[in-house]
Amino acid sequence: MVDYERDGVTTFEVRAKTFVAAAPAAVYETVSDLARSGEWSVECRGGTWISGEPSAVGAVFEGKNLRGPEAVAWAPVIRGEWTTRAEVVDAVPGRAFRWVILTGAGDRQESTWSFEIEPADGGSVLVHHYRLGKLTEGLAKIFRSGLDEAGRARFVQEWNAKLQKDVEQTVRRIKVVIEQG
Repeated sequence: MVDYERDGVTTFEVRAKTFVAAAPAAVYETVSDLARSGEWSVECRGGTWISGEPSAVGAVFEGKNLRGPEAVAWAPVIRGEWTTRAEVVDAVPGRAFRWVILTGAGDRQESTWSFEIEPADGGSVLVHHYRLGKLTEGLAKIFRSGLDEAGRARFVQEWNAKLQKDVEQTVRRIKVVIEQG
């Protein structure tokens, strides 16, 4: 039995990469502007910087999200619209941009999204990575609300597959947004 609510566990982890025909600085400028994420994200529709200097370490972003009924349809996850708050934890122009999802009280959770950028011949390699360690407060409620051990294992497997498809689609869309200007 896996205890998804303990420190040190990795519940979800996915990554996708693509070549982008643009300099690392241009790629960074695009992906670090979370307000534009609706142009490429599967679920985030954009949002607003609510505190701090936009895209700088310590800045907080409120994202507007939308999830349809098809995403792991049997699972008791949020459907429709919802918001999240995230804090930028790493912002290195041309190299890396990371943010973590916050609790309702504003504390950091082990839910980290990132873009890493490396120079490549003729452009850049963009990597989009997501890692969830200990369950977020929302997922903890789901896991405690009636999923048995088999249901939890099934959810982790199917949600990880959904996340993998999402990050793959996201990097493909970012490539198009940047290359088509």
